[in-house]
Parts: sequence; C-alpha cells; structure tokens
Amino acid sequence: MNNESVVLSNLTIGYATRHTRREVATGLNAAIRSGELTCLLGENGVGKSTLLRTLSAFQPPLQGQVIVGGRELHAYSDHELARTIGVVLTERPDVPQTTVDELVALGRSPYTGFWGRLTETDRKVCHEAIGLVGIEGLASRLVSTLSDGERQKVMIAKALAQQTPVILLDEPTAFLDYPSKVDILLLLRRISREADKTIFLSTHDLELALQTADTLWLMEHGGRLSIGTPRQLAADGVLARFVERSAGVSFDAQRLSVSINGGR
Repeated sequence: MNNESVVLSNLTIGYATRHTRREVATGLNAAIRSGELTCLLGENGVGKSTLLRTLSAFQPPLQGQVIVGGRELHAYSDHELARTIGVVLTERPDVPQTTVDELVALGRSPYTGFWGRLTETDRKVCHEAIGLVGIEGLASRLVSTLSDGERQKVMIAKALAQQTPVILLDEPTAFLDYPSKVDILLLLRRISREADKTIFLSTHDLELALQTADTLWLMEHGGRLSIGTPRQLAADGVLARFVERSAGVSFDAQRLSVSINGGR
C-alpha cells in the first residue's frame, strides 16, 4: 500500500548519561513506506546501528520523535512493541538442540501468553511463515546444523511469525556468500510486496542494494541523510560522492555499478 508507516520527525540520535551527551546524527526527517524494501547505507561509524537501535526502541532518541503506525514509539508498551516491530540481528542465535520449527514458533511469544502454548492458529501462522521464506525442507533440522544463509532465512521466518507490520534488520547479508546475499535481499523485497510489510535494513552490499532496493537511505558523517530511489541518488551525484572516497574506485551513474580503477 506504500503508506508512511515509520516517520522520523526532527530526530536526534546518540548516547547520553548523567554527565555526557554524544550526538551521532541530528535533525533527521524521513519516512519509511510499507510495501517497499528500504536499504540504509553508510560507511562505518556514521550511525547506522545507532539509528536502527533507536527505531527498534532499544535506546531512546535524544530529541525528536519516531512515529510508528501514527503513534510515538515511546507510547507503546513492551507487549505492543512486540506485536508491532520485528528485529533481525546479525548475531547467530544461541539455541542448542532447537529445531527450525521450534525457533520460528518463538515468534509467536507475544500472542501465546505465560505458558507459551501454541494454538492451531499459531501453528498455522508459523507454517505460513516457513512457506513464505521457502524453508519447508529445513523445519525438522537443528538450527545448529544450518549454514549462515539458511539460519538467516529462519530468523526472517521467525520475524514473519511475529506478524509485525514493521521488520528491521541489521546487516542481514553479513557473512553470507554472494548467492545467499542475493537470495536474502530478493526474499525481503518479495515479502515487502506480498505481505505489505515495512522492511528496513542496513547493509554494506552497495551493488546488491542498488539492484534490489525500492528506496535508499544514505547516511554520512555529520548527520546528513540523503533519500531516494537508486536512480535518483545516482543522478544527484550522491552515490558517486559516497563511492569515490577512494581514488581507486569509480561509480557509473548510468549502469548503477562500481568499478575499480586500474583493474583488469
């Protein structure tokens, strides 16, 4: 439906203690739309992880608002947040002797109550999530036996079983081989459309993001945030400025590709 489901209003992100305050980025005004895949780019240390933690309610903003589904993020209870925002992190899950279907079922914890008993409806939701990700053949496998790419798909299925309108992912293609990176980004793009989810992820895989993302967010030092389609950011010179920080690399705005100067 392409609604603005997550809105940043004059947002300042960073860290504060009783005696210190460190602003990472200020004056952020932007919106993430449902039904689209939005990729967050930026060099290391620019604040991508801080932004994701703020959007996930893992840490509070220093100033401004994060509005999700028309409500300020701080107005949500923990239980409401668990039904609104799903988060997929880069870390491997430490779940010994746990099968894929058992891990996916943990996504139903916001709905199953104190005892965590699954109803037929819960089992159906988990089955549909596993099917949407295409990992039916892994359902009875132990998570510890999976490849990195398979494990990442399981974590996405768990987030889908959580039935949240918003899914945030921190570098979901990190540590994956190239075919698995492609599979994950194409999967997330398909899910955003088929399930009308708001999917927002950080990534260092620039060329894959250029080919799969509907919208790019490019964060730069000093809090500068450029937003647009890959074609728009290429035409504006934003991507060339980002890529060509090294004299050995050049960006082709027409082909949306990166070249290494002096390469064969």
